[in-house]
Amino acid sequence: MHYFEYRNGKLFAEDVSVEDLVKEHDTPLYIYSAKTFKRHFEAFDSAFEGIDHLTCYSVKANSNLCILKMLSEMGSGMDIVSGGELFRALKAGVDPQKIVYSGVGKREHEIREALISDILMFNVESRQELEKINQVAVEMNTKARISLRINPDVDPKTHPYISTGLKKNKFGLDIEQALESYKLARDLSGIDPVGIDCHIGSQLTSIEPFIEALNRIKKFHLQLKDLGIEIKYLDLGGGLGITYDEETPPHPVEFGKAIKENLKDLNLTLILEPGRVIAGNAGILVTKVLYTKESPSKNFIIVDAAMNDLLRPSLYGSFHRIECAEQKDGPAKMADVVGPICETGDFLAQDREIREVDQDELLAVFSAGAYGFTMSSQYNSRPRGAEVIVDGDKVTLARRREVYFDLVDLEEQCF
Repeated sequence: MHYFEYRNGKLFAEDVSVEDLVKEHDTPLYIYSAKTFKRHFEAFDSAFEGIDHLTCYSVKANSNLCILKMLSEMGSGMDIVSGGELFRALKAGVDPQKIVYSGVGKREHEIREALISDILMFNVESRQELEKINQVAVEMNTKARISLRINPDVDPKTHPYISTGLKKNKFGLDIEQALESYKLARDLSGIDPVGIDCHIGSQLTSIEPFIEALNRIKKFHLQLKDLGIEIKYLDLGGGLGITYDEETPPHPVEFGKAIKENLKDLNLTLILEPGRVIAGNAGILVTKVLYTKESPSKNFIIVDAAMNDLLRPSLYGSFHRIECAEQKDGPAKMADVVGPICETGDFLAQDREIREVDQDELLAVFSAGAYGFTMSSQYNSRPRGAEVIVDGDKVTLARRREVYFDLVDLEEQCF
């Protein structure tokens, strides 16, 4: 459930109208619902009641400090993939012992920063990374808690760009390589191998790939026990999908039940890294119609949001539902919703049936709470829009709108 709904024909975010938010904060504008974030986190986390577990929200989905702080106060840990995300998590007050550090390309200074912070563990993705973490830990006279990311060669049946658990993907180690790397980890003086990590992809709409991967990991766990390696944590990653269009992903309760049933004989703490399923439908992007244009072959709705504001449609061909912020009667037409950027790939929707709109009308792009603002840029020297969080009738400016000075602030030393 989310809290974006029409009241008397006008779109509301909880108890505040989108129109009023735009009057105050202009467009393009990201609007988040605090109640939706909280509801989604509680639904996911509670699905694993009865077993030791830690829900680590995936910061890359939506890294706004206000969001991280809100989730941390609810007991969430964080899954990070960069030193910058570590900085954000700590800035938001997250307990370092609830932070896991994923990603294939950790730099030495990022490893050092994570060790200084005493995070729970690193999810290690290659033998060379393992050796680098050991080197840094030895230099710092400490030990790094690690898990190795296993690539189980399971097809997640999702978009190839967000599939991460196949042999051809850049992530993790195949099981044969991983066994040798665990032997090395056991013997390295700066390493404490405490976990197993597995993440097969994003936007999964079926439980079966998770279970297939889990069964392979369980067999691998037995091999580690035979080597005398005692594992405490099993990190299954994230990846549970949401509904953008007609997808029917499993409910977290169904997902949790299946995972718990398959883990009942293991004395391990389960770590989960949900991102999209928490944030995706908790946010919308609101944009204003600048112009409409008809050609013999296409109708275009030109809006002030672009691929630099929401990259997913251009990058993945992703579907985002688009609705008028005010309900009116009128004929619908097939049209492309496009932005001002000088790229043919700059679109929010293609061949979409949408009511005829007028200049200055507002459109809401739904399911934009995850991988929306975090993937945005200043391409074409376009200042990024604001982010606001609505909680009931309370509105928090979570990130101010950028201005032109923000575009050149780091470059002005040239003059």
